[in-house]
Amino acid sequence: MSEVKELTCICCPIGCSITVEMDGKEVKSVSGNNCPRGDAYARKELTAPSRIVTSTVKVTGGDRPVVSVKTASDVPKEKIMDVIREISKVELQAPVHIGDVVVSHVAGTDADIVATAENEKV
Repeated sequence: MSEVKELTCICCPIGCSITVEMDGKEVKSVSGNNCPRGDAYARKELTAPSRIVTSTVKVTGGDRPVVSVKTASDVPKEKIMDVIREISKVELQAPVHIGDVVVSHVAGTDADIVATAENEKV
């Protein structure tokens, strides 16, 4: 039995309205996208949704109390809260530099948490 899903692509500022025809959990067709990225986005979003997670981590001895962090790659949507819980337990010692790995393989995923800002020692 076919089911039709409507999505708005988030790959670029155009925001194409995409129509996806599903047969159970299988994508039968994708239409409405202006580029191949929209097709790939729709297929992934409906079969294995994932997200980049951004947050902050506490820093002691730094010029600011926190540093911004993010996952270096997307994580399965169902793991987002596990990732957030792990991040909330981390406290770093300054200095922290952009790209520093804060947590490796967070929440049992292949993604690392990396710093996205500098936090210098005071």
